[in-house]
Amino acid sequence: IMKKGLISLLVLLFLSAPSFAEEGKEAPAGGGIAYYAFEPDIITNYIKPGKRIGYVRVAVEFQLANASDLAAVEHHDPLLRDAMIEIFGRQDEQKIKSMTGRDEIRDACLQEVNKLLVQEAGIKGVTNIIFTKYLYQ
Repeated sequence: IMKKGLISLLVLLFLSAPSFAEEGKEAPAGGGIAYYAFEPDIITNYIKPGKRIGYVRVAVEFQLANASDLAAVEHHDPLLRDAMIEIFGRQDEQKIKSMTGRDEIRDACLQEVNKLLVQEAGIKGVTNIIFTKYLYQ
């Protein structure tokens, strides 16, 4: 009976050994890529011809180079949100509604967000901004 118990224990150790090795590989030294979603969506107005006001609602997610930067981005969420609202608010209708304009807005947001993060937290961790929802009227 003792040999069966010892054999069972050894089999259990050998079968679980690969899972221990896998766990060590999951988290790279920098923490790996992370995503940060702004909640709630960014909602603001933009300029339409004839001094009319348009409306835009955008769900924004940041792709971060390191998961370790997530806390700094979360801490500065209000500042980053304000910067993006300001960028959207300065756009005209043509830029809001076109695909190339949307890409220009995304690039402007990325540059401004990284500038603010360097200034406030000493990091330039946002590698991409993704608009997961983009509605305008």
